[in-house]
Amino acid sequence: MDIARAPENYFTTTSCLKDLIDKSVYVSLRDGKNILGILRTFDQYGTVVIQDAIERVYVKDAFGDIERGIFLIRGENVIMLGELGAECNEKALAGINFRKLPIEQILELQRLEQEENQLKNKAFTNKLVALGFSVDNQDIYFN
Repeated sequence: MDIARAPENYFTTTSCLKDLIDKSVYVSLRDGKNILGILRTFDQYGTVVIQDAIERVYVKDAFGDIERGIFLIRGENVIMLGELGAECNEKALAGINFRKLPIEQILELQRLEQEENQLKNKAFTNKLVALGFSVDNQDIYFN
């Protein structure tokens, strides 16, 4: 029986990040933020330092960028980290029907989307309570 083996120079821990040093990366965070920038360093816990960081905010079919400068991200907050190729630029996003908007407009759209989601969640929770289900913090949903 053949056993599949990883190549000898294949790393499965944070040391696999060494090939990404000084390259453009995309980082998805646990709180929903998306950070783009240049990976400068990392440690054994997965903490990374991103230089020229941009926080990209997506709302439906649009996005906006907030310049953040140097961004220190604790390893436990990283969901995904990957290299950005040269083809991952604004022109590529425009090709898949994403449009870049001023950040003020994006933040307003994001606020409206969050309010809409809260109303949906409130209605759903009220429906569950009316059906007899137990819901945590149900007192905040009855106004």
